[in-house]
Amino acid sequence: MSQAPLGVFDSGIGGLTVARRITQRLPHEALLYLGDTARVPWGNKSHETIQRYSLNIAFRLRDEGAKALVVACNTATAHALDVLEERLDLPVLGVVEPVARAAAQATRTSTLGVLGTRATVASGAYERALRRLDPGLRVLAQPCPLFVPLAEEGWTDGAVPREVARAYLRPFAGEPVDTLILGCTHYPLLASIIQEVAQDLLQRPVAVLDSAGATAEALATLLHEQRLLASSGDAPPAHRFWMTDLSSSFAEGWSRFFGAALTDVEHVDL
Repeated sequence: MSQAPLGVFDSGIGGLTVARRITQRLPHEALLYLGDTARVPWGNKSHETIQRYSLNIAFRLRDEGAKALVVACNTATAHALDVLEERLDLPVLGVVEPVARAAAQATRTSTLGVLGTRATVASGAYERALRRLDPGLRVLAQPCPLFVPLAEEGWTDGAVPREVARAYLRPFAGEPVDTLILGCTHYPLLASIIQEVAQDLLQRPVAVLDSAGATAEALATLLHEQRLLASSGDAPPAHRFWMTDLSSSFAEGWSRFFGAALTDVEHVDL
């Protein structure tokens, strides 16, 4: 079982930022990644629809032999993690709790900002996770829907993303925010410009944390505890990447999100 692949899924290609960090932290693990590019974005879908889509994908990855499941999507984690843990007989890890823990440890002012999709912000998932860790934390959440298309189009620097970031971060001006959580797996591509704008508006150093690195670390711990870590082999692990739509607009973004060219992406129907 330890040599079985890790199932990783997202509503689209943003979860490739998480997949990339997993391959760096756990180089012997094989990944089976499924991006639901045909139905993206999930951020403006209903709670019930997000749960249905998530279960649909999770069952498919389980049936393909995944030994554990990583929900590499903030929206799906916020709306479907509980039901996935309930319905699946394998370990399930979301992206909210790991980065919330890192952020709670990083803040010195006890005031944090969360940037996410409308569905993630509306769910209150980060507020709940952070206050479970420290009830005294103050959490300010801001939906940032335009960050997703900017990341997918490669508009990660320059005047346009800077002005969009300024518009989204302006409500934090005057607040003692010293830590920002990027609550969407697309947002790491915009991390530098978000940090630049935040520090300019807030006039203080601001830590900007994304879920990818924290999730990879939490996954390593989980696999060790469950005795599911893959052993090292002579050949590198064989990763598989599935997308429900293979349009050129997504193909152009794969390398940006994963950090390397993906030449073996397969189409899959759900």
